[in-house]
Amino acid sequence: MRTPGQAVSLSPAQAGLQSLATGSVGAALLAVEQALNGSGDWISAHQLVKQVASAPVDAAAHTGLYYGAPAVLFLLHAATADGHERYTAARKALDGHVRRNIRERLSNAEDRLRAGRPAVFAEYDLFYGLTGYGALLLQYAPGSAELGDVLAYLVRLTHPRTDDGQQVPGWWVDHDPDALLPTPGGHANFGMAHGAAGILALLALSTRQGRQVDGQTEAIARLCAWYDRWQQESEDGPWWPQWLTREELHSGVPTVRVAGRPSWCYGTPAIARALQLAAIATGQRTRQRAAETALTACLSGPQLNRITDPGLCHGWAGLHQTAYRAASDAFTQDLAAILSALAERLAHCAADPGDNGFLTGHTGLVLAQQAARTCAPPQTRWDTCLLLT
Repeated sequence: MRTPGQAVSLSPAQAGLQSLATGSVGAALLAVEQALNGSGDWISAHQLVKQVASAPVDAAAHTGLYYGAPAVLFLLHAATADGHERYTAARKALDGHVRRNIRERLSNAEDRLRAGRPAVFAEYDLFYGLTGYGALLLQYAPGSAELGDVLAYLVRLTHPRTDDGQQVPGWWVDHDPDALLPTPGGHANFGMAHGAAGILALLALSTRQGRQVDGQTEAIARLCAWYDRWQQESEDGPWWPQWLTREELHSGVPTVRVAGRPSWCYGTPAIARALQLAAIATGQRTRQRAAETALTACLSGPQLNRITDPGLCHGWAGLHQTAYRAASDAFTQDLAAILSALAERLAHCAADPGDNGFLTGHTGLVLAQQAARTCAPPQTRWDTCLLLT
């Protein structure tokens, strides 16, 4: 494996090799999972891992959990889930690049905070930001100073700030959530992929694993209060907006009046899982029951009719994996009782043959289908990159 000491130009094919979201990292992760659970072999898995790691690995500042050195490191650590040391030299080399990037990212975030500028997704989110880096460290270096610094940064991000004379949450961004969905003046994101649910899940999972920094419990409480404030009620159960614009934050009323698609990336399922994790981490049984009730209502109501995609990001695969992890922690059997129906729907899903990716395509679908079929936790714990566990 080669990692560049200086910036190098990568071809689109080389860049695609090291993408967890859409490229070869996901396919290699599936092969490793199958080798570990006995449905595949290590020869095939090693060939795919070698394909990913043999080219120069992008370790530049724009990388994150779903692309470049962190994504490849996530894959290589997954290959050690059975306790066997594999790819030791490559993991050590990538670890140095990842930790260097984290320190640089934190320094840049500190400069931004001091200047009073709003954040951007790439600074803090799960896909490319510090939440994703934190999720990676929590798995392979939970005692590291870098994880402590990431957690301290996220704690700070939960404090409100003033932007253009208006109080906004600390993770407020001044750009749109999507090029096709303008939010003039910025927005506050609720989702797991780009918003507060990802921050909350990482803080809660870290607390649950015994890794805490000053103010972490209070930060969890602030985020839970945020979701309490913006929880919407309907006949089909509680739900939350995907994001809030400046105008909605000022008026106190979301423009959208019905629940959106119940997906992992946005929507009730992942938010409810993050709130459940927060409640478990802080010992709040009432809050835990409320989160599980919200998820159960979502999974058994007409909101499911909005799911048309098979994949992890916003389809049946992500929905089942979220429900599976939540059910394993739940007080009652209500969520477990729903899983068989979700698993049956998932079993009949087929991905677009042109999409072999982890987030929306064949790779993620097969990983979720295997977990549903066996009713067992994945050997590689691949869903840690979704902050579900």
